[in-house]
Formats: sequence, C-alpha cells, structure tokens
Amino acid sequence: MAFINENYLKLPGSYLFSEIARRIAQFKTDNPDADIIKMGIGDVTRPLPPAVIKAMSKAVEEMARPESFRGYGPEQGYNFLVEKIIENDFTPRGVELSSDEVFVSDGAKCDTANFQELFGIDNIFAVTDPVYPVYVDSNVMAGRTGKFNEKGQFDKIVYLPCTEENGMKPSLPTTRVDMIYLCYPNNPTGMTLSVAELKQWVDYARENKSVILFDAAYEAFIREEGVPKSIFEIEGAREVAVEFRSFSKTAGFTGTRCAYTIIPKEVMVYDSKGEAHSLNKLWLRRQTTKFNGVSYPVQAAAVATFSPEGKAQIKETIDYYMENARIIREGLEKVGYKVFGGVNAPYIWMKTPNNMASWDFFDKLMNEAHVIGTPGAGFGTSGEGYFRLTAFNTRENTEKAIERINNKLK
Repeated sequence: MAFINENYLKLPGSYLFSEIARRIAQFKTDNPDADIIKMGIGDVTRPLPPAVIKAMSKAVEEMARPESFRGYGPEQGYNFLVEKIIENDFTPRGVELSSDEVFVSDGAKCDTANFQELFGIDNIFAVTDPVYPVYVDSNVMAGRTGKFNEKGQFDKIVYLPCTEENGMKPSLPTTRVDMIYLCYPNNPTGMTLSVAELKQWVDYARENKSVILFDAAYEAFIREEGVPKSIFEIEGAREVAVEFRSFSKTAGFTGTRCAYTIIPKEVMVYDSKGEAHSLNKLWLRRQTTKFNGVSYPVQAAAVATFSPEGKAQIKETIDYYMENARIIREGLEKVGYKVFGGVNAPYIWMKTPNNMASWDFFDKLMNEAHVIGTPGAGFGTSGEGYFRLTAFNTRENTEKAIERINNKLK
C-alpha cells in the first residue's frame, strides 16, 4: 500500500490561479461569445525583446553544429551569465558578490517554493498577509505549518497583517521567527519598503539569527528614488538574507523560464547541536542533486538583456506596463475606488466596493464587465475585501477594461 504525504491534504481547495482558470473556463462555456479581458494572473503580453530573440537564435544555431554543441551545463549557471548579473544588477549598487553566490534557475516561483527544503520542519516562519500563495503552500506541503484553522490560517505560521491602518506595510514579529518571507515591490499590494524600513528587518534577523527570503522579482519596476532594489543594499543583509530575482516580468521570460537566486556565503543555518552550516553550500548540494540547469539557448538569451540594445528594449517594455498601471490606478481613483500600488509595481490593489467579498466581486466583474482580476482573499485573510489587477495586458485591453469597470459597475 502506498501512502500519501498527508500534508497535501491540508491545502485548502485548489491553487488560487487554478481556481480562477476553472471559473473562467466555465464562464466561457456558458458565454462563448464573451470578449474576456484577463488582468488577473501576472503573465506578460509583450513579446521577447529583439536583442533576446537574436541571441537565442544564434545559440540555437550553435546547438546544431558539432563543434559548438553543448550538453549539460553547470547546474548553478554559466559564468557568462552570472558575471553579467553581478556586473549589471549589483556592482552599480555597491553590492559585492562572487560568482559562486549566484545560482541561475528556471524561475523565481520554483526557487521560492523549493528553498524551504533546506530548513527543518520545526522552524517558525513569518509571512505578510496578504501574500503570494506559493510561500505558504510550499511550507504546507513540507509539514511546517500545522493545521488550517477556522480563521482561514495555519496554526504554526506567524502572519504579519498588511492593512490600510498600517499603510499595507508589516510590523516586526512580536515573537521570534526563524524564516521571514518578504516580497518587495510587493505582490499583491504593489507597495514598497524604504531603506530604513528594510533595515529594521535586517536588524531583527541578525539579532534572532533568522533568515530573510527576499523576493525581488519586481525590482525593475521601481520608479521612486530612495527605494532599495536589492536587500543587499542594506548593511548587514549579507549575513541573513537570500534574494530571488527573475527575467520573467522584466524581459518577457514567463514562457522561456530563467531566474536567479543570490545566496551570500555568510548566511548560516544551524543543526541541533548549534553548529553553523553554510546555506550557500546546502543550496549548491540541493541543486546539483535535483536540477540540471537552465538550457544554454535560454541563458544566452538572458545575457542579451544586459546589452545596450537589450537594456533599451526592456526599459521600453517596463515603461509600457507602468503606463498601463497608471491608467488603471488613475482610472479607478477617478470614479472613487480606493487603490494601492501601481507606482513602483505592475500591480494595483483595489478595495472592493461596499466591502463586497472579493470572490463575489470577481464573479460580478467577470459576469458584468467580462474582466478578470484576482480576489484578494486568495492571498490571505487580510486580502478579503480587496482585489488585484495587473498591468501586463495590452494598452488597448487595459483602457477597455477600465472603461468597462467604470461603466458597468457604477
């Protein structure tokens, strides 16, 4: 008899975006002629930049010739990409990294989900609420969270509410935690932390020997001055932080898959005897066992994002999405909706009208305006009464969606 991992049975319902897809599919079946505009899942619509296509095509041609063919590459990524990452994303910010502190992967979602494997199941971890569901669900699968309670939360997780009262920014835990998930610019609220605010988290982690798992997938969308793009801009962060980054939203790699994780050698975890172990070495061991690396053509394409042409093309794409964000934010504010985000992130976090339940608002928006968003409740209990819209659609669809929302849902 084969027994299951019963932790999977603790997961409430289906994965958030799977449930959204199910409801859309049913709606399309019932309304085959409906013109649906999707502004829910954070998938991009702009094509890969020309510089990326050119580099990928060249790399594919190399794979077609015996003299330039490549088989298995290094699990942690080719040096030609790692060096460009350090040179362009960190050195200009005064952050020093060595090449063996950068790990190239096939997605930040994969890395943030898999990274918890390195920690014992007795670790207490904290998440902001609302939060990207993968952080919680991957820990549920590992058996680290306890039972799902009547409040719609897990017993062993420390939740850090992000509400209108605290400006959608979490307070430090009142008890000691071992692992801290932070995502800034935030998904789903679109909010950011200042240097001073992020320094408080680094200081807390240093004092408690905690590890910060910092998701910076949206750092390229930051527009305001004084907002850190990397946690390693903060003094002491090399001792306590891991940072996850991605080419998906910035360069259109959602369907191509390439990301990278930064693990400084100073970050330590401890065994039952209190002896310290390098998190960097543990992740290397995990990756070399379970991962065969990102394909050569994809990594060659990622390098092109750092070329002068690539940078200019990516800036144009990001400007495009952030103009969409402005249209959404200002369009909703104009008719009286209360909104957050959309300034340093491609997400707009809106308060539902008349405190409507977020799934009810999802259905109303889909049925009456044929626009799809993401119910805030899917991101946690503090997300109830809110709704997320993304700026990743086309300009035409973005303008049309806001017009529909404002006209149909008055």
